Amino acid sequence: MRLPEEVYHRCTNVECPAQIKERLRYYAHRNTMDIDGLGPAVIDQLVDKGLVRDFGDLYRLTLDDLVGLERLAEKSAENLLLAIEESKQRPLARLIAALAILHVGATAADLLAHQFDSLDALANASEEELQAVEGVGPVMARSIAAFFRNPQNQKVIEKLKQAGVNMEAERREAPAGPGLSGLTFVITGSLKGFTRQEAEEAIRARGGQASSSVSKKTDYVVVGDDPGSKLDKARSLGVKTMDEAEFKKLLGPN
Repeated sequence: MRLPEEVYHRCTNVECPAQIKERLRYYAHRNTMDIDGLGPAVIDQLVDKGLVRDFGDLYRLTLDDLVGLERLAEKSAENLLLAIEESKQRPLARLIAALAILHVGATAADLLAHQFDSLDALANASEEELQAVEGVGPVMARSIAAFFRNPQNQKVIEKLKQAGVNMEAERREAPAGPGLSGLTFVITGSLKGFTRQEAEEAIRARGGQASSSVSKKTDYVVVGDDPGSKLDKARSLGVKTMDEAEFKKLLGPN
């Protein structure tokens, strides 16, 4: 199983028979919709028996459907149904990543969820509006627009909507501390006090943007241990850098 940053599907139709099993595994991964119990063996049976053809069909499964599968006891089936139900409340960024849109990994999904208030708003965005998001270039913008124009994908998203899957961005109050509105940050290297995801969430919670690539539009590059080529690029472009201590001071008190 590849992680959500490693999107590699090439078919733009989420109902593509040759890839539906892999797409379902990706959708259920702990870093996307986190559906515990929906492993490869269960997915294989669900698809082979014609019970599931796309993401939306997961939310139509019944206890009778599941207890008929090999090596799945009634209690396990009940737990799986509960996990599927709980997945409806995942944040919008998780859903965007789970759709496995070509070129859209976890970082890009976070950026898009921060920029757009809902999946509908993202789906209706033009390529120009998409490219206005820091970290989204022409290739990614075309891929996103093509995905949402696909009639089969639209049908699957409608199924998810009818099932009650969350499609709205979470409204959060910014914590105490200085606002970072209008500032774009890139993290490079390992931070001692944050995971990469925690640091990027702290930036977004304060109104800033966290990007995965350095450009002339980047305001700061936060440098941890063993930084990579992003530090070299920041220096070549004249982008300001800061260490972890400076970053914590900028974020302010928790």
